[in-house]
Amino acid sequence: MTSIGLAVIGAGYWGPNLVRNAMATPELRLEWLCDLDEERARAVLGRYTTVRPTSSVEEVLRDPAVQAVAIATPARTHFDLVRAALDAGKHVLVEKPLTPTYEEGAKLVALADERERVLMLDHTFCYTPVVRRIRDLISSGELGEVQFVDSVRINLGLVQPDVDVLWDLAPHDLSILDFVLPEGVTPVAVAAHTSDPIGAGRPCLAYLTLWLSSGAIAHVHVNWLSPTKIRTTVIGGSRRTIVWDDVNPAQRLSVYDRGVDLASAGEDERRAALISYRTGDVVVPALPEREALRGVMSEFAAAIAEGRAPLTDGRAGLRVLALLEAAGQSIQNDGRRIDLGGTSR
Repeated sequence: MTSIGLAVIGAGYWGPNLVRNAMATPELRLEWLCDLDEERARAVLGRYTTVRPTSSVEEVLRDPAVQAVAIATPARTHFDLVRAALDAGKHVLVEKPLTPTYEEGAKLVALADERERVLMLDHTFCYTPVVRRIRDLISSGELGEVQFVDSVRINLGLVQPDVDVLWDLAPHDLSILDFVLPEGVTPVAVAAHTSDPIGAGRPCLAYLTLWLSSGAIAHVHVNWLSPTKIRTTVIGGSRRTIVWDDVNPAQRLSVYDRGVDLASAGEDERRAALISYRTGDVVVPALPEREALRGVMSEFAAAIAEGRAPLTDGRAGLRVLALLEAAGQSIQNDGRRIDLGGTSR
């Protein structure tokens, strides 16, 4: 198969990771690294490379050797850059979030469809072995019916200058939820509560609740101010429960055969007597160690070559944006529940 010519736009925090993984993906051929600071792009590439640095997006998009671009720039620039790339006939991989608003994101998804180009979101966690295993456990029915999701993503993090903690951290959890939920189970309502205890001018901690169409509830806690780093997700099912501890490489994923059962009974029996507690084994699945971004690059190349939608396509990005915007509406209304009205999927 002929390799796909790729340009990376953005040589800041995430761009070098895209460059490194693109170079290690046989299906891709990195042609350009573009950044407003050309010297920074040159420094990322190093002295011994055939990849060309530039500060001109127009130069990159004019090059017929470039069939695809990967964009790692601030979210406020995504709409113009993605639109220009699609108009130039390029396939696009873009860092999360897709755009700062749902309306802009919808325009890009429609444009990608019109141009028949791949538009893919870099929802990196969806390409980790642990999240792929979680998705398999849920889709296979091994967990039973999903009853609750509880996710905590907190640390003493960098207070971002242009986004609040929800837009910075919650897209990870929301994209994971979108990826692993069973077919037909979708968020139907959102409520969010935030706080800015240090006076940063934007929320630094947030609690997000999502009501699912199955009747289950998902809860997401994100925080820039915690002195300890916690990355834990618990997904409770009617048969088994998953605990994912991302800061514990020795036991990143545990599957518990433990829970609460409710037996059927006649109307005259006391409900308290129907509850039983199940205590079974704990299984720690063996997971391969593989860099998620390599999987992102391989999926991007495969989607282009096969003419299909990638696993995390533009519509997945839109679903995340719908939840973030609904959370914003809830915050503006003192945490009121916001019904999604079918916009989340």
